[in-house]
Amino acid sequence: MADESGGKFTYFLAGLGVGTLIGILFAPRSGEETRNLINTRVDEGRDYLTKRSHELREQADELIDRGRKAVARQRENVQSAVDAGKQAYREASTREAES
Repeated sequence: MADESGGKFTYFLAGLGVGTLIGILFAPRSGEETRNLINTRVDEGRDYLTKRSHELREQADELIDRGRKAVARQRENVQSAVDAGKQAYREASTREAES
């Protein structure tokens, strides 16, 4: 089933590429205009991807920072619980020794 959907997607991409090439060949613009348009669109796409990747990187850094803070809080909570357990053990041991 997964192979079937992967094959359909491959055919879709191939058809998209062929359609793009045919569209370029029969475009109402001259070759130079078409190349300039393609270069402009490629530059716009590159700029968009660069901007988006920086935004995603900032979001990832923020999530990592939040995760580190959460781990630090949990570590403090665990350490407090361990310290409280040690103190309770000492008090119980002291009471038992006094009895």
